[in-house]
Amino acid sequence: MPSNAWYRFRYTLWAPHYDRVAKFHRERRHSLGLLRLQAGERLVIIGCGTGADLPFVPQGVEVLAVDLTPAMLRQAMAHARPGIEFRQMDGMALELPDGSFDAAVLHMVLEVIPDPVRCLREAARVLRPGGRLAIFDKFLPDHARPGLLRQAGLALLDFVFTSTNRRMGEILARSAAPFAVEDDEPATGSYRHLILRRV
Repeated sequence: MPSNAWYRFRYTLWAPHYDRVAKFHRERRHSLGLLRLQAGERLVIIGCGTGADLPFVPQGVEVLAVDLTPAMLRQAMAHARPGIEFRQMDGMALELPDGSFDAAVLHMVLEVIPDPVRCLREAARVLRPGGRLAIFDKFLPDHARPGLLRQAGLALLDFVFTSTNRRMGEILARSAAPFAVEDDEPATGSYRHLILRRV
């Protein structure tokens, strides 16, 4: 498994170009809309990247945007406004109290983070009971079993940027996180929108 240092290096290189290839404005807006955020709620965006989600967060929502890569956070700060805080943090080991947020966002994170199971557990930990998690990401169908040649190709592509080589059902089952799936709908290509509720 690649180290955090490799991921930080890779996304430092990608930071100046990331928004050209990973905008997904319509999908981000839709995903955040599914959260039904209310003024006064606390939201954590895990792996905020260049801050592309921030324009779609309603006014009055208190936001903590975290990312592993300082170069990404510097770009995200272009979206700064009152009520938004930025912090460098590992999505697999969030330095945050249990049950401290009403909602969380994982957009295009589970596909790339070294250990998506740990990341999902951390998201569950920092959400209060009844809290919601929005996921927008690309996954293999849960029943799909790509051949060895395709697996090798996907692994090589993932080393450079990102590929579709993970299954959401498997990540959720392995995490044993206390989530109920409230919404699961297709998006662009192999991407999906999910809303999970912390039980």
